[in-house]
Amino acid sequence: MKSFLGFVFQLVFILPFTGFSQSSIGEKPNIIFILADDLGYGDLSVTGGTDVKTPNIDALAAKGMLLKNFYANSTVCSPSRAALLTGKYPDMVGVPGVIRQHEKDSWGYMKEDAILLPTVLKKSGYQTAIIGKWHLGFEKPNIPNHKGFDHFKGFLGDMMDDYYTHRRDGVNWMRLNEKEIDPKGHATDLFTAWAMDYVVEKSKSTSPFFLYLAYNAPHFPIQPPAAFLEKVKQREPDATELRAKNIALVEHLDASIGKLMAALEASSQINNTIIVFSSDNGGSLPHGQSNGTLNGGKQDMLEGGIKVPAIVFWKNKVPAGTVSDQMGLLMDFFPTLADIAGARLEHQVNGINLLPVLKGAAPIAKDRTVFWMRREGGQHNGLAYYAARKGQLKILQNNPFEPLKAYDMEKDPLEKSPLNTKENKQLQELKSALQEHIRRSGKIPWQKPN
Repeated sequence: MKSFLGFVFQLVFILPFTGFSQSSIGEKPNIIFILADDLGYGDLSVTGGTDVKTPNIDALAAKGMLLKNFYANSTVCSPSRAALLTGKYPDMVGVPGVIRQHEKDSWGYMKEDAILLPTVLKKSGYQTAIIGKWHLGFEKPNIPNHKGFDHFKGFLGDMMDDYYTHRRDGVNWMRLNEKEIDPKGHATDLFTAWAMDYVVEKSKSTSPFFLYLAYNAPHFPIQPPAAFLEKVKQREPDATELRAKNIALVEHLDASIGKLMAALEASSQINNTIIVFSSDNGGSLPHGQSNGTLNGGKQDMLEGGIKVPAIVFWKNKVPAGTVSDQMGLLMDFFPTLADIAGARLEHQVNGINLLPVLKGAAPIAKDRTVFWMRREGGQHNGLAYYAARKGQLKILQNNPFEPLKAYDMEKDPLEKSPLNTKENKQLQELKSALQEHIRRSGKIPWQKPN
């Protein structure tokens, strides 16, 4: 850290790739995937936030592409992260819900034979690292160094009870590879410094790298550094204390991403690095986060729970200042980044290859059918609830006990007026597709074997 701080659907569908092979791109780019935690759609200025200022994330969009019709794979953390790293629906890899340290409250166990993105990229010559939040398992083989990552410095667990002490229920899950560590400082500052050190170190290597930078910000508890909070309070005097803290925590995250961009510039890697930025689910409304005009929030299958910001920056490759209507999910970046890296997929995934769109092509796979799901305990009694969409028709539940509601997302993007429950052919087909997905995923174990 100190070395740099002073230095400045269909269910299985692989989209055939044409026209933009890695050989036509040239030198293999470094890949950085930045994943925020619970970042609401209304908590970036580039996606419509009016009380928050995020100049560094905005700059990524201004110099790259904003995907304005993009979704997480679930309403909560672990399933979305599993989808991103496997390219599959989370319930197809054993992660239908949140993986927690207490087994009675854990609703997933990643398939031990699941193939993760770093394993695929390593076959194409990439060095691989994760810095930040893992949240996909606590023991071998479901820990980063046994899932394709050469380097891990971060947090194995789900949420931290405190950004400064980094404990969860009194347990320290901070690790350097498989060794327990106990660093001092705000988690966002630590993860940023470690990422900066990593990219500077890899600038001396002849091999490309894949860095998965998974922040736990702005997940609650809402703990911004005091200087950021004071700045927000002076600028936004009418904001509530909770809202001001949220704004400050997001702006601290934005400043951190600015530092990482400066590290790439200073180490002469900015011209050959693709950066993807997104979130694992929508913002948590009870904790003062904002999803803008979208209906609902974290834990909901409404748009506010699953629609997330997504930005792709790749200098001179992704057209600057572009906005795409392409519908995508986190799992789509698995085949997309594999293709960019020149890596051959030897197994089936559910994600589709978005690279043609990133290069400027019109939206693809407009008729794909996609699914969302989550299993949870507590008030959900261990049951799962779902959403599905094809074209403009969306069906959803916000808890396991309510019937499916249907919405026309073109006419009713804010999901205010459910369609008449009278069956029609298109609705029946979508319900049947969801039923088939549930049947298929029911074959996949999601609990730790005895």
